[in-house]
Amino acid sequence: MNKQKGCIVAIWTNDAAISQWGAIPRAVLDAMEPDGDFAKRHLLNSVVLRMLGDLRGRRVLDAGCGQGYFSRMLADRGAEVVGVEPGQSLIAYAVEREAQRGQGIRYVQADLCGQPDLGGPFDAVVTNMVLMSVPEWKAAMKRCVAVLAPGGRFVFSIVHPCFEQLAPSWREHGEYRAQEYLADYEINGPYAPDFHRPLSAYLNELIHLGCQLREVAEPGLDREIATAGQDGADAYRHFPNFIIVSADHP
Repeated sequence: MNKQKGCIVAIWTNDAAISQWGAIPRAVLDAMEPDGDFAKRHLLNSVVLRMLGDLRGRRVLDAGCGQGYFSRMLADRGAEVVGVEPGQSLIAYAVEREAQRGQGIRYVQADLCGQPDLGGPFDAVVTNMVLMSVPEWKAAMKRCVAVLAPGGRFVFSIVHPCFEQLAPSWREHGEYRAQEYLADYEINGPYAPDFHRPLSAYLNELIHLGCQLREVAEPGLDREIATAGQDGADAYRHFPNFIIVSADHP
């Protein structure tokens, strides 16, 4: 792919991104058990769950469920869970774990933008660290809102567009540095790319879809966890590497 610093030259498709995300090695998926990676354990999970509220008896869509760890956490809390994920290695892992645990989670292998049959309206939809990895993200967000029941809750988390590459910058410079913000551009990752868009793009699309914003969270890391955590984790005490948004369907 020909790339120019600060912008996307070639246009990514969902299929191309899915192909890369769907080839993540098994060892990486195993390492996500039982509650995700370092950031998800210490910065994201508790906030997302709090925003979703009481899940007992509620129908919840885990949109872009990956290897299914968060779907399993939702089911443990009494939710009726549907997980949708297009990546082959990810969905295969999730299905395998469901066969072992028997939590009643229904997994659908599909691109959410293709409007798969998910079985009716949901009380809540969560997309946890997904939208910044989706080339056709507006269509994905639109689908998340469309499958909500009236009054349903939509919660999404993404890498904070203002503080991407936080830990690497902190390790190299002892501070956060950025060269570009307002443009859209690709960010290389170890397995597949993410895509930078300004924060206003996500929030304005949410407003455009008629959602009512409830809460925005920018979680920081506790000092004790930062001290004992991975190299560069101290940056998470000073800057929010992630942002979590909660909104209601009118």
